[in-house]
Amino acid sequence: MRVDWGKPPLTGNDHLQCLSANACRRAATRLTESVTMKLIMFRGATGKVFMLICLMYFIEYIDRVNISIAAPLLKSEMHLSNTQLGLVLSAFGYCYAIFQIINGYMGDKIGPHRMLAFSGLFWAAGTLATGLSGGLIALFFSRMLVGLGEAGTIPNATRAMGNWVPVARRGFAQGFTHSSARAAAAITPPIMVALIPLIGWRGAFVVLGCVSLVWTALWCFYFRNDPRKHPGVKEEEIAKLPPYSGPAHRTPVPWLALTRRILPVTLVFFCHAWTLWLYLSWLPSFFVGEYGIDLKTSALFTSGVFIAGVLGNTAGGLLTDAWFQRTKNINAARRNIIIFAFLGSLAFMSCVLFIHQQNVIALCLAASLFFLELAEGPIWAVPLDVAPAYAGVASGFVSTSAGIAGVVSPLAFGYISDVTGSYRLPFIMSIALLLCGVVLSFWIRPDRPLQRREKFPSQMKSARVHQ
Repeated sequence: MRVDWGKPPLTGNDHLQCLSANACRRAATRLTESVTMKLIMFRGATGKVFMLICLMYFIEYIDRVNISIAAPLLKSEMHLSNTQLGLVLSAFGYCYAIFQIINGYMGDKIGPHRMLAFSGLFWAAGTLATGLSGGLIALFFSRMLVGLGEAGTIPNATRAMGNWVPVARRGFAQGFTHSSARAAAAITPPIMVALIPLIGWRGAFVVLGCVSLVWTALWCFYFRNDPRKHPGVKEEEIAKLPPYSGPAHRTPVPWLALTRRILPVTLVFFCHAWTLWLYLSWLPSFFVGEYGIDLKTSALFTSGVFIAGVLGNTAGGLLTDAWFQRTKNINAARRNIIIFAFLGSLAFMSCVLFIHQQNVIALCLAASLFFLELAEGPIWAVPLDVAPAYAGVASGFVSTSAGIAGVVSPLAFGYISDVTGSYRLPFIMSIALLLCGVVLSFWIRPDRPLQRREKFPSQMKSARVHQ
């Protein structure tokens, strides 16, 4: 043993300081390595595809929530009650719920390239039609068309990321793409407030519909189902990707086994989506109706709340990936983040029931949404963990729960606020459902992947799946 006689021995405090400094250096090193790994997600052709998917989430969410910003104007111009307005706000959810599994199944069959192109055309057409609507019925069916187009976008995007994103970065990928959606929810209020005085609320919908058509053209031109067939993908990028899982033309879907495996996370996401739809559909009207503030001020409050959601989505994805890389326990990496997120969200949401100062309420709702969105990354990573070969269908089940919540949650909020005259009481249902989500989270088992059953193995050599 070498002894340095030139230095005095370490005291107890010195030793603790040394250990603390070493721990800080190790933590800083791990953080730097984690950030570096995430930045790789945005490089090269794979990074461009990932950003194109993020852009889809961003644009489609603008088209999803823009009507909630214009809702006070629609209500006044068309003389709608809160219940009728709730019907319009829920119209999106009908087709969105019904066609999730169908569109996810079709994406597994023909690939996300064509399915997302069709989806873009439909939701763009629905957004354009919204701006041309002359009454309640036309407005209702226009929003249904938007729902039809956006149904299956998340399952098919998940399917695409299953081939284009390394396994170790799935949590971050899902969290960041959904952060793009919440960023859209945050930026939509000022966009609508800026456009409406210039071209009216109808013109705003027409402009946004044209933007969706531009994205559809970019997707058709640049994306390929198989990254190995993309001219811009380099060998070092391919080496990090899982084996390609091609369109399953002849592979039977194990519907019963898949339903059993994916049902727990589907129910958990319903609890999440119920509360999220409350934010997406009624938050501007809540600020206007409860506090009597104008549209511009409500848009400012709404944007601030959704910025917190952006941060929550990204943080949740980083946390679940870091937990998995540190412990290799995928159950804990997904489940524990979800439970922590739901408990934090309901705690801050409870403040709405007894705090009445609008600035404090806005901060509480922002904190509640931040925690709620921590769960988004781990929830959407589960379908890829459980059923990578059937990612479209599995994600379709999860998205269906969001569609059902998109129908029932806005209607329930509108009806309860009409009957009671209060915009606060509907939050109680969200608090109760978040508690149910905590309990249901214990049945999520991403550590048991569903194996692919190939009916025609000789014809499925190209459809290998990374398990």
